Amino acid sequence: MKLGPKVVLLLRDPEGFGQAIFDAFHPNPSAFVTEESFELSLERYGIQNCKASGKVRHFLDQQGQFEVSQLLMEYYDSPILACAFNEVLAQIAGQKSSSMPTIVAPFFVSSSKLKRDSKSATKLDSKYSLYGIQIGTETDISKDIITRTQKAPPSLQIHHEPLACLLQMVRVLNLPTVVLIGQKSQRFSDKEELEILYEIGELLANTCKVNFSRGKITWKPTKKSKDEQEPWRALYG
Repeated sequence: MKLGPKVVLLLRDPEGFGQAIFDAFHPNPSAFVTEESFELSLERYGIQNCKASGKVRHFLDQQGQFEVSQLLMEYYDSPILACAFNEVLAQIAGQKSSSMPTIVAPFFVSSSKLKRDSKSATKLDSKYSLYGIQIGTETDISKDIITRTQKAPPSLQIHHEPLACLLQMVRVLNLPTVVLIGQKSQRFSDKEELEILYEIGELLANTCKVNFSRGKITWKPTKKSKDEQEPWRALYG
């Protein structure tokens, strides 16, 4: 799997956020796009009937050089999700190039799953608070995103399993990564949640030097019960 120096890692989550961002990106007039599918075996984890799969869209310059790759992973329940993340990250880490690609991973997370000390709260110029978390070596794109977002406080506790899983793995692998976190809330209207998605998409597009089309967004926010949890948590009471 050949990838560009910037990899936007998206998850085809049940709410449709990852797919919406994937669909809304399009190249600049002078650039080209190619797309391919991938399947990675999970047999080494004892998983026989499932593979880590998804789509990759590459944005190329006029010389045919890869500039940005969008990688949209299929969503899996735990513990398969952790295995799939590990295989995809191994592919990124194994790129045969002079420098390691920078991973940009956007998430849209319920504010109830982000716990922080109230003393660490700060205000942003942006109406909607976007967190930025940098892992590994600082790169131009990670620095650019971090300067445009609110730095996640040390006290931040993440109870969103896919995000927590990815953060743990990129830290262990020490991959250059910047995670962008948008917050959704029961008190936000559908229009407000859509504005947060626009803000995430436009920030990614500006830093990755591609275009983001609001008109291609077909995502509709879904409201969840405050008591709804991941299925595996029910095992622990």
